[in-house]
Amino acid sequence: MTALKCLQLNLRRLRTERGLTQQEMAERAALDYKYYQRIETGAWPGLQLRTVDKLAKALHVEVADLFVR
Repeated sequence: MTALKCLQLNLRRLRTERGLTQQEMAERAALDYKYYQRIETGAWPGLQLRTVDKLAKALHVEVADLFVR
């Protein structure tokens, strides 16, 4: 499994565990909703580290937690 696939799966799992919609998650991470959708579905091939950091902070986890298999 690639790192990007791990990120996608963990984002969706953590978001749903917290009862958040994609829109709410995007708002918490200060990201555009459509951009967040593309990240979670894998339609966005390249991510900047600062974006991954925003996502981790929005979920109250460490960046490394987003890449756990």
